[in-house]
Amino acid sequence: MADDFGVVVSAGSLRSGDEHAVRFPHRWTPEGVTVEADFTGAHLLHLAAAGCVLNDLYREAAGLGITLDGARVTASGGFDTGNWESTGIGYSVTLDSAAPAADLDRLLDVVDEVAEIPRALRAGASVGRRTR
Repeated sequence: MADDFGVVVSAGSLRSGDEHAVRFPHRWTPEGVTVEADFTGAHLLHLAAAGCVLNDLYREAAGLGITLDGARVTASGGFDTGNWESTGIGYSVTLDSAAPAADLDRLLDVVDEVAEIPRALRAGASVGRRTR
């Protein structure tokens, strides 16, 4: 089994300073986001989950009246090398905010519930090639 395939997405005060990090515009932050990931299928799957969580942190924080100065989401997981099926994805979040810890805990709970890509993965979304 191959394990890890780690990725990091970050914004605001927690943006990466790594010269190899890729920078993208971001609707929720004026400075954009940084992405640290290799370009493999496994990394891209984890990047999709981490990027969605990062976006939803900012979206949901705005709705809850929480100011985020920065956010970093790290995601990784494994793949069974016999069939290249995911063995699961885990993610962690670091926040830079003056909000009370209880408010940040609530934000993390809400985001874990509503983040669209993690929800689709948990539900087992079907994926297939379309023919013309």
